[in-house]
Amino acid sequence: MKHHERYPLVPISRGEGAWLFDADGKGYLDAVSSWWVNLFGHNQPQIKAAIRAQLDQLEHVMLAGFTHAPVVELSEQLAALTGLGHAFYGSDGASATEIALKMSFHYWRNTGQPHKTKFLSLQNSYHGETLGALAVTDVAIFTDTYAPLLQQSAHMPSPDSRLAADGESDHAYALRCAQALESHVAQHHATLAALIVEPLVQGAAGMAMYHPVYLQRAREICQRYQLHLIADEIAVGFGRTGTLFACEQAGERVSDIADFICLSKGITGGYLPLSVVLTTDTVYQAFYHDQAVKGFLHSHSYTGNPLACSAALATLQLFAGRDVLSENRQTAQQLWQAVQSYDLPLQQVRQRGMITAFDIDTSNPQFAHDCYAAALENGLLLRPIGNTVYWMPPYCLTAEDQAHLVRATRAAIVESL
Repeated sequence: MKHHERYPLVPISRGEGAWLFDADGKGYLDAVSSWWVNLFGHNQPQIKAAIRAQLDQLEHVMLAGFTHAPVVELSEQLAALTGLGHAFYGSDGASATEIALKMSFHYWRNTGQPHKTKFLSLQNSYHGETLGALAVTDVAIFTDTYAPLLQQSAHMPSPDSRLAADGESDHAYALRCAQALESHVAQHHATLAALIVEPLVQGAAGMAMYHPVYLQRAREICQRYQLHLIADEIAVGFGRTGTLFACEQAGERVSDIADFICLSKGITGGYLPLSVVLTTDTVYQAFYHDQAVKGFLHSHSYTGNPLACSAALATLQLFAGRDVLSENRQTAQQLWQAVQSYDLPLQQVRQRGMITAFDIDTSNPQFAHDCYAAALENGLLLRPIGNTVYWMPPYCLTAEDQAHLVRATRAAIVESL
């Protein structure tokens, strides 16, 4: 809040398509999908209609001893899309991370291997800000204060292609990082429960992108040494990377790569809080027992909320109703071409599906703050991460929207160098 003495809060009164409008009527193109949650634009009619219809039926019922049609239908659709047939619902991304970590730990305990209690993640990873999630996060500003509260975990070399040696391809570097992972796992697998990764794009690391071969090798390593692979697709799921789920770029289905997938953010199109962890029948069966202590004793009051599930079903219907991924490829190509035309000090220009990012060569230590403020002045919502500028817009950009995005971003960068 101290920062808002310099950067006042913007009072948003409504949204439409890719745009947000403040109380004075000024528009801001939402280039970051309101922290990566909005898929098909603000004030989206089909999602609104689904929520309205559900309001006339049932707003909520606990999933302890009860169920309802939206959560059953959503679970079945997600199972069909991922190949992971069992769903556990939470309310946000960090909740999903906690669920997956606890479930992996508890699985090994239930199957007679209680010594498998440790987790691995990637350097510069981000998985949420609750305590379990922070334990597998490697972003100092989030973790340092709470370090005494966190279970220690090991962070493996990130396959971020920006870290490759001169002349080394992203493929070769990803394999080198996978070899480092295998060396560690081979030595410590007896105590390891799971590896958790952000597939293909590490968001908080500055949109760090890497080759899918890393996921393939990580899966092989996890299977060989018997630890779970948790795919945190909270930010990258539902089309952000060019496929419905990022794991599909390393295997035909999510289940080819992961034992667990964590989903949130875009799952409801940006309308209501919802998260889900999907997992295998093997994991499920480890908890299927007459003794309650063997069960997965974890709950959220609003687990599987019918209104949120109806929004998620409408979101999936939008994917089913038209070729969204193909449309996104065209948009992404146009944005890529636009970046190539920039006469700016850009470094490491990169793109994965509908995520476009580039680093700015600047000596301004306040670049992120200044660029954010300059973008607002130019009618654009940007959230640079350090000196990384990125676009992760809703999937409804018009040609006029794209032109504004490219023009306003350039102006904001020039004013912030």
